[in-house]
Amino acid sequence: MKLDISLAPEILFNLGSLPVTNTLFWSVILSLILIAVTLYIRFSLKAVPGRWQSFFEIIIDEGMKFVETIMKDEKKAKKVFPLVFTMFIFIVFANLIPFIPGQSALTLHTQNGDVAPFRAIMSDYGMVFVLTAISIITIQIVAIIAHGPFGYLGKFINLKSPLAFVLGLMDLIGEVSKILSLSFRLFGNIFAGEVLGMVMLFLAPFIIPLPFALLGLITAIIQGFVFSLLTLIFISMAGEIETKEEKKEVRV
Repeated sequence: MKLDISLAPEILFNLGSLPVTNTLFWSVILSLILIAVTLYIRFSLKAVPGRWQSFFEIIIDEGMKFVETIMKDEKKAKKVFPLVFTMFIFIVFANLIPFIPGQSALTLHTQNGDVAPFRAIMSDYGMVFVLTAISIITIQIVAIIAHGPFGYLGKFINLKSPLAFVLGLMDLIGEVSKILSLSFRLFGNIFAGEVLGMVMLFLAPFIIPLPFALLGLITAIIQGFVFSLLTLIFISMAGEIETKEEKKEVRV
């Protein structure tokens, strides 16, 4: 037996000049499933909720309350909640798909050789980077709206004093580091979990991999929560506006 571990996702087929990888394929399938389920729930709502409707209402209501505690403003929370909650749901389900039994036994014969049709979506850094880009762009838009274009640029380019200039550069580095903070944490944990699971199945296919699978299952849920939470916190920080008293304290 040969253990094949690849950092890059495997190409299943090509749509013209576009290579369709296993992670891209399953991200599209998962998105369509989630959209279909959401539309079904939306158009099957009843005045007197049943068991499943009550379950979903509790999840959404508690999620909204949690976002509100971070944003500390109901109107802002309502605007941010759809993005953060969608990210959480998508990442969690994307991380849980690889735990469906029997996936590792399947292979497809393609022009690139035998490839695995299933792979953890978030083990592809390209997919993680797309989600990170959405978060970072949203954070910057919120900051521009809150501080104005000139106030936003003035945060990074401040020539009033050498200290202010250095602090501006540090803020700029901090914004760039958010990309690494969001993407590498999610990608690293999911990819490492996938590799560890493959290694344990290769070395000892019975019983021993179960504790590692359980650990991976917990990690899959936690990483979805962490990514969404960090996005929420960064958006909240970007929308904060210093009062005149706070600015005076900083100058002093």
